Amino acid sequence: MAFTEPAFLFLFLPVVLALYFCVGKRAQNIFLAVASVLFYTLGEPAMVMLMLVSCLFNYACARKLDRMEDGRQRAILLAVAVAANLGALGIFKYLNFAVDSLNLLIAAAGADPIRLRPIRLPLGISFYTFIALSYVIDVYRREVRSDGSPLNVILYLSFFPRLAAGPIVRYRDGAPQMAERSIRLADFAAGVRRFIVGLGKKMIVANAVAQPADAIFSLPAAELTAGLAWLAVLCYTIQIYFDFSGYSDMAIGLGRMFGFRFPENFNYPYAAVSIADFWRRWHISLSAWFRDYLYIPLGGSRVAPSKVYRNLLIVFLLCGLWHGARWSFVVWGLYYGAFLIIERLGLLDRVISRPGPLRHLYVLLVVAIGWVLFRAGTLSAAAAMLAAMAGFGSGAVQQTRSFVDPAIVGAILIGMVGSAPWVPWLRNTIQRWDEFKTPAAALGRSAFKLGGLTWLLVVLFVSIALSAAGTYNPFIYFQF
Repeated sequence: MAFTEPAFLFLFLPVVLALYFCVGKRAQNIFLAVASVLFYTLGEPAMVMLMLVSCLFNYACARKLDRMEDGRQRAILLAVAVAANLGALGIFKYLNFAVDSLNLLIAAAGADPIRLRPIRLPLGISFYTFIALSYVIDVYRREVRSDGSPLNVILYLSFFPRLAAGPIVRYRDGAPQMAERSIRLADFAAGVRRFIVGLGKKMIVANAVAQPADAIFSLPAAELTAGLAWLAVLCYTIQIYFDFSGYSDMAIGLGRMFGFRFPENFNYPYAAVSIADFWRRWHISLSAWFRDYLYIPLGGSRVAPSKVYRNLLIVFLLCGLWHGARWSFVVWGLYYGAFLIIERLGLLDRVISRPGPLRHLYVLLVVAIGWVLFRAGTLSAAAAMLAAMAGFGSGAVQQTRSFVDPAIVGAILIGMVGSAPWVPWLRNTIQRWDEFKTPAAALGRSAFKLGGLTWLLVVLFVSIALSAAGTYNPFIYFQF
């Protein structure tokens, strides 16, 4: 059940909110844990037991690690916990990929392939597995104490606003809020506003540009032209940002309504001035997870340069695999690892150290090419799209017009403007008006507030209309 579905907007969310504020404070965590399990059951009934087993297994491992004193035994138990979590993720997410890759070698040898039925990927398994790993590892490191309540652990791992696609919240950040939180009217209102912004990003922008992106990426290579290829990449670049950041906004807003504060997951990544800067702004909670639990344990940047480059390649290879079980994701991860190494070597200093649009154009070009690898189903499809972008397509030029209409053009323009950090600039400008006590400044503040409220109401109305109409509504990160 996606946040954009009428069943969530008009039934699940209002009922859960109403009951949440009716139960006493002592029962609120229990109620949210039950509501989260119900939410998962409604969307993934066949896999709810897997999620619950993961919660209880990691609860038991953390409790045991907290009580053990012998360093060797603690290390063994940690290894078992990590292996079990990654093992479950590997079976459901990567076993088919591994068998298919092995069958290529078997076919080359002339032998019979291995037969394996497709294994369904459970919703959100990558996210709740990584959250569980961070919890167990932090307990092992003595950075946090284990939670004595299995219901609290279920709530921490499966809280429905962030269950399907994050953000990835560390236990040390979530535990104090589970123990004690209060909700003021201003906080609840801020959560509602944030949710509406995310809903608009998803319904008005991401869904609109998803249609030409999906249609063009599904075309045969012989029908691609440079115009079509660049249109597809532009649309997908906007789609994936507004789809995922929109979901994150909705998750953060929902959490705020229940008294939780989730970390920010995006910070205008398309305004980055280098690829390293892009990854500090894109999917921030995942980047922080790989930094703290893989990059730094490997030695981080404190080792010899050759080992730093090795660490970057390992991290981004696994980052690519985390996103999906395809060779195109592997190449996508290595592609970014290579650019980070190139930037560390200083080979692009003349570009990224020069102020102005050049460094932004460099980042956008690298990211756009990366999204082709990310979106294309196969490496051959990615190669065909990249060739068309370079002018080697053979399709009919006039075909481009059939994929564009005023609504899509409008969504593209909104996406381009919304990807730039003008909102923080405008907010800071309005705040500076507070220093002035003149009637004109007061009028400006009132006009800004009224305009913001009107804009939110329009976004909400249009988003609900699109949701009720059953418009095209894919969620990219639900597949991870």
